[in-house]
Parts: sequence; C-alpha cells; structure tokens
Amino acid sequence: MTGVPASATGGTGATSKPGAKLAAVAVDQAGVWNIANILTMVRLVLVPAFIALMLEDGGYDPIWRAWAWAAFAVAMITDIFDGHLARTYNLVTDFGKIADPIADKAIMAAGLACLSALGDLSWWVTGVILFRELGITLMRFWVIRHAVIPASRGGKMKTLAQGTAVGMYVLALTGPLATLRFWVMAVAVVLTVVTGLDYVRQAITLRRLGMAAEREAAVASEAAEAAGAPGASSASEASKAPKAPKAPKASKAESTR
Repeated sequence: MTGVPASATGGTGATSKPGAKLAAVAVDQAGVWNIANILTMVRLVLVPAFIALMLEDGGYDPIWRAWAWAAFAVAMITDIFDGHLARTYNLVTDFGKIADPIADKAIMAAGLACLSALGDLSWWVTGVILFRELGITLMRFWVIRHAVIPASRGGKMKTLAQGTAVGMYVLALTGPLATLRFWVMAVAVVLTVVTGLDYVRQAITLRRLGMAAEREAAVASEAAEAAGAPGASSASEASKAPKAPKAPKASKAESTR
C-alpha cells in the first residue's frame, strides 16, 4: 500500500508502477519547503543576527539597537504569519510542529538574556519568563500523547505583551517612554505567571482524562478478547448452529408392518 491514489498508479489500486512509492515519499519531503516553514526558518536565522546586532559596540549604540529592534520585530511578525498560513492552507508539518515553538522561545530568550546581560532588565524577570516558557513547552510534550493544550486568549495576550515590552527595552528609550516600558513589562510578567498556572491546570486535567480514557479502552478491549476466546466462541457458535430436523414418527399402521 503506497498511499498513492489508484488513478495515479495507473491501475485499480492493486498494483503500482515502479517508483510510485518513491515519488510519494518525495512529495512528502517537498512539503516541508512551504511558506510557513520558510518563515519559521527565517525566524531561527534572525536569532543569532539579533544577538550580534544587540551586542555590537558594547550594546549601547542607539543605531545598532535600532537595527536589533528591527530584527526582533521581523521575527515576532513572522511568528504571527507562519502559524496562520500553516493552519489556513493546511501546511502543518512535523518540522513546523517542532521548529515553530523552538523559534518562538529562542528569539524571546535571546532578547531577555541580552537585556539582562547589558543591565537593562533584572535577571529575575528573565528567569521567571524563561522558566515559564520552558516549563510549558515540556508540559505540552508531557500531555501530547493524550491531548493538545489549546492556545488561549490569555496566552496570546501574554505573547503580545512580552513582545511589546522586550521591543521597547531593546530601543534606547528615555523619559516617559522608559517609564511606560517598565509597566508594559510588569503586565507581561503578570500575564506570564497567570497563564502559566492555567496551562498547568489544563495539562493535569487533560492528562488525567486521557489516562482514564486509555484505561477504559483497555478494559473494553480485554472484555472483547475474553468474549471472543476460542473455547467460548466455538461453544457459542455451536449453540447458534441450526439443529438437525427430527425424523418424523412412524404412524401406527407403519409401525405394525
């Protein structure tokens, strides 16, 4: 079974042309190179570029910081579009499932770490955000066998707040804007903690429900196997088999012959 339609194999589906299976594999591999995955790759490439721009000339040159902000902004924007394109045009691939969250966390971690290393942001803020992001990512893998934790509105607000706050810190802002970015970061930290706790609750609930469903399925499977055991099945089939008709009784006249 090649997974290729019968019309593509030139037959009825029972046989396939030589090389049809190889062609199907090639199509699957080519599917990785779609616009959604390319945007994810661009975001991964932007991570080292952002770090280099951010730390150029000691990390305090406003011009280099502006270029670093541009790289960070492009990375955050591609994060919005790659997921949307993948879902809208059915471009979801195994590569995208793995690379997309890695790219998301990498650009955010790079921004926070650079800001803390330069003394612009407290390390505890970076620690709280990165601990939450890493923990939730691991928790998603923990429950992925049973269910997928859906993205929530709070999670989207958290991402927006984090991106805005880090972007404002990357720029060399002064005066009221410097005060504003502090409060934006405070909101981002609060949303990070609150949504993180909510994800933990969802993960525990989904895993518990998934394990319960697996146990029920296992019990049902065992019951079905027990009901279909060879001895039991032969006995039940014998009981259901039609009985041979009884021979008619001889009449009194015939019995005296």
